[in-house]
Amino acid sequence: MSLRSDTEDKSVSRPVSVVDAMGRPLHDLRISLLDQCNLRCPYCMPEAEFHADYEFLKRQQRLTYDEILRVAAGASSLGVSKIRLTGGEPLLDKKICDLVERIVMLPGVDDLALTTNGMLLSLFAEKLAAAGLHRVTVSLDSIDKDIFRKMSGGRGDLRKVLAGIKAAEEAGLGPIKINVVVQKGVNDHAVLDLLEHFRGTGTIVRLIEFMDVGNRNGWQMNQVVPSHVLLESIQRRWAVRPVDQNYTGEVARRYEYVDGGGEIGFISSVTEPFCGDCSRARLSADGMLYTCLFANQGTDLRESLRNGADDDELRDILSSIWLQRADRYSELRRPEMAEHHVLRKVEMYRMGG
Repeated sequence: MSLRSDTEDKSVSRPVSVVDAMGRPLHDLRISLLDQCNLRCPYCMPEAEFHADYEFLKRQQRLTYDEILRVAAGASSLGVSKIRLTGGEPLLDKKICDLVERIVMLPGVDDLALTTNGMLLSLFAEKLAAAGLHRVTVSLDSIDKDIFRKMSGGRGDLRKVLAGIKAAEEAGLGPIKINVVVQKGVNDHAVLDLLEHFRGTGTIVRLIEFMDVGNRNGWQMNQVVPSHVLLESIQRRWAVRPVDQNYTGEVARRYEYVDGGGEIGFISSVTEPFCGDCSRARLSADGMLYTCLFANQGTDLRESLRNGADDDELRDILSSIWLQRADRYSELRRPEMAEHHVLRKVEMYRMGG
């Protein structure tokens, strides 16, 4: 049976997952729909680099929905059960609900999520839910409007993002997760205020160490606030306790408020790498498949797709890529050394976070 026909029948059985050179299964696929964004967050797409004359991918350079579906179907046949749509900003794709409707029909895919900056979410939340999307994660670095505007490159509107979160909750796209990139001297002093805002709402806040993704965000180790420092600060205000992982390979260390106020997560890829359980592959908008967030190269699937590769050939390509995978960048990183800055890494906006 071809991969295309599999997409029409949710009852088709899925083969046992492939595992990489370190025994890690292929479980998650993150799909970047486009490389454009309506914000200019300095740690991802600084305005000085991504100015008005910057040339993003043209439509013909990006994968079509049919091509995305073929890759996603091939991945699901190899064990992927979680798919996340990212960008850039995925909601700049006005037809995204059509893609959601098709992805949720893939056999074996039981979790379809989307990561967004939230600026357009209030316009899409109800339609996304109706199309079958399961969950939404919103990137929101501060509940202080001035800090938020600065960290969004002067383009963010906090009211729109909060309205989007509310709309997503009302549409049933929860539990909502909030991703917060914490930078020393920028927003670390306002983390507790953000946690206070979402306490008791059912929304899960995840605090992310500022990472050396790509080559343009000016990353320095002295800008990182270690997760254990944030946890100690939180514990001085609220009693929290650790919670077990939801599943093997979950990137966030989970904690809950003892008083029932909700959950907090810590993503600590700088100070506490989690490469050993990483089960994620990333598909860029132009069809490159990457097996690590910090990759400096990937495999061009667009060429194979457009040069006549059939479904079996595509599946073999995906399987071969994963079987050879041995990435563990974060575990090998030596923050006190400068050598890793020499490596030209792919920008996060191209492959999704």
